[in-house]
Amino acid sequence: MQCKLYSWGGAQEVTGSKHFLETENGTLMIDCGAFQGRRDECDRKNRNWAFNPESVTAAILTHAHYDHCGLLPRFIAEGYKNSVYCTSATMDLAKLVMMDSARIQKHDFEYMHKKNKKFGTSHKPKEPLYTEDEVFNCMGHFSTVAYHKQFAPLQGVNATLYDAGHILGSSMAFLEVKNSSESFRIGFSGDLGRNGLPIIRNPEVLPPLDYLVLESTYGNRLHDPMNFTLDKLANIINRVADRRGKIIIPAFAIERTQELVFFIHLLHDQKRIPKIPVYIDSPMSADATTIFKMHEECYDQKTVQAFIDHHENPFGFSDLIYLTTKEESQALNEQEGPMIIISSSGMCEHGRILHHLAHSVRDPRNALLIVGYMAENTLGRRIVERINPIRIFGEEYYVKCEVTKLNSFSGHADYQEILDYLASMDTSSLRKIFLIHGEKEAQANLKMLLEAKGHKTDIIVPGVDYQL
Repeated sequence: MQCKLYSWGGAQEVTGSKHFLETENGTLMIDCGAFQGRRDECDRKNRNWAFNPESVTAAILTHAHYDHCGLLPRFIAEGYKNSVYCTSATMDLAKLVMMDSARIQKHDFEYMHKKNKKFGTSHKPKEPLYTEDEVFNCMGHFSTVAYHKQFAPLQGVNATLYDAGHILGSSMAFLEVKNSSESFRIGFSGDLGRNGLPIIRNPEVLPPLDYLVLESTYGNRLHDPMNFTLDKLANIINRVADRRGKIIIPAFAIERTQELVFFIHLLHDQKRIPKIPVYIDSPMSADATTIFKMHEECYDQKTVQAFIDHHENPFGFSDLIYLTTKEESQALNEQEGPMIIISSSGMCEHGRILHHLAHSVRDPRNALLIVGYMAENTLGRRIVERINPIRIFGEEYYVKCEVTKLNSFSGHADYQEILDYLASMDTSSLRKIFLIHGEKEAQANLKMLLEAKGHKTDIIVPGVDYQL
């Protein structure tokens, strides 16, 4: 049997990553992420599998972002019986992400049910995709693997995880496949990170490959230099503080929030911004920071140590306040600025950030600071594209506050960084690159750039088989 590669998510789009390598001995799935974007469309795709979970032999999880791990509890509840391999940090963070998702889904269901009952509407809210109990059951399938330690997820496939430099514990999967007809090496990039990010290490160089399945999120864009972004961050904080407004920052609870704290702390130290309260209004962010402290094995030791030499804690300072209760969160709506509120979800699809947006976007004194990728059809994307009005919990809001985007905080490599990464590899045996995890325009541009460098490249189409 000839091996084949196919995807049922994260192909010609950014969310819902589910990639498959089928061999004569079974099927290996890489990631099991949730779709995000248009509510009805994503709900339908998240509830209906394009494949049978029982037919999958093994699974590897590259990292703990929701669009890569968010459907694992449903996947297991509906028939998958085997192991999910990942790093220890990824397991701890994935449990946090999935448990938070279960709670948010339950809360949103109850909130919409009460709202419909109050206003007498007949629209029935969607049941949660999974429960907290199903998350607990899911965690029993996890099997942790250290970076560089070889393991065999299925017969005839030896796997090794390398640091992807994207978030804490993120990995790229290097697979050595031995079929009856041939042998080959294939790499899955997961989400490829960037050199020079704080806290975590740079992406590691994969060994020589025959095939590379490569992400393409920023296949048509370049990031600003970090020093330029820090200048912009300082400027916006000073500008909004002068008009006593609020800076609302939707941010992923994992990695992005910790990076923001790191950089705001740095700007405080340099006396480039005033002393104003910084609220982390995301219980998951507080829990994620605790997990960060547990996994120093994932740190870029040189960068973190330089910071620790001057501070006891790189993830905290005197003006930083972590909020946990709903009442603390709601109290911010009645307080006057200046203040900074960092909250999740990063794409403004759910969580406490929605309440902060509802109370802030109509006030021109305030600012909404975008620090990460916003997938197509998400609320965050509509705000970035200046679409008015927006809808939050079914109500219309006109965005009158300042909206600013900072590009350098992305944890994804831009197209030049991807080209530089490939240049650092031994690609003499590389037969083909398969592009995943990107919108069509980004993928088309990256394909052109890769082929100009002599790399044969295909863009994976959902549900299409690619023979290896």
